[in-house]
Amino acid sequence: MKRRIILLLVFLTLYCSGQAGKNKFIKVYFLDGFSATAELAMSDEERAQGLMFRERINEDQAMLFLFEEEDIHSFWMKNMRFAIDILWLDGQKRIVHIENRVPPCPKDPCPSYVPAAAAAFVLELQAGFVEKHGLRLYDRIEFVLPRLSEPRNP
Repeated sequence: MKRRIILLLVFLTLYCSGQAGKNKFIKVYFLDGFSATAELAMSDEERAQGLMFRERINEDQAMLFLFEEEDIHSFWMKNMRFAIDILWLDGQKRIVHIENRVPPCPKDPCPSYVPAAAAAFVLELQAGFVEKHGLRLYDRIEFVLPRLSEPRNP
């Protein structure tokens, strides 16, 4: 009986951790038909960490930052090891600002990249992605956010 309970607990732990992980990645679709898998940054801690200390990002990878409300959200490249393209998206998922090939910041002070318009989402992509895929202001990026069982930030 003890063994069955332990096995059940192990199974439930693995199942629950697998379900939680499913909400961490979504598919993002671009106008040219290309798609990328985006890691979600939903909490303050996840947004602060971003892509820091990672070695690279592939063309089919992205990081999508979700914010509680549309606002001017600035970004910087502290502790980054590679350049990226950054897209700011409004609540309708339209591109409202683009920064191309933003270089890593080797030492303080690091510059901030401030969008020209309020955004609800920020999408970080491999450097050169915007040019390669012909992205422009007001293009719509398609994605479906997972249903969140709890508020993103209390």
